[in-house]
Amino acid sequence: MTDHREEDLEERRRRLASELAERDGKARDEERAERNADETRKGYGMAMKISSEFISAIIVGALLGYLFDYFVGTGPWGMIVLLLIGFCAGVLNVMRVVGIVASPHPADRRMEFKDKGDGR
Repeated sequence: MTDHREEDLEERRRRLASELAERDGKARDEERAERNADETRKGYGMAMKISSEFISAIIVGALLGYLFDYFVGTGPWGMIVLLLIGFCAGVLNVMRVVGIVASPHPADRRMEFKDKGDGR
């Protein structure tokens, strides 16, 4: 009789251990999937930031060029030049965000002013 209870108890322990292992595996899989989804959302956010900075720099360059041409009457040349400058500014912004080009450090800016003799 005692032997039968011991066997039942051991069988229950094995089933419980297997169910717990299965639940732990599912929890780990869900946690891994959530981490991947979070990284994907961060990537999409960064892509939107980069693309919006690039496009906005081009649009601002074109708009300033159009206004320059409208008020000064230089034909398409102001728009062409400022559109190219806007494109270059957009590329520089993208390179700064990605980390290829570092933004100038404030201490470096102060050194430039001292070298030029501005006294700042």
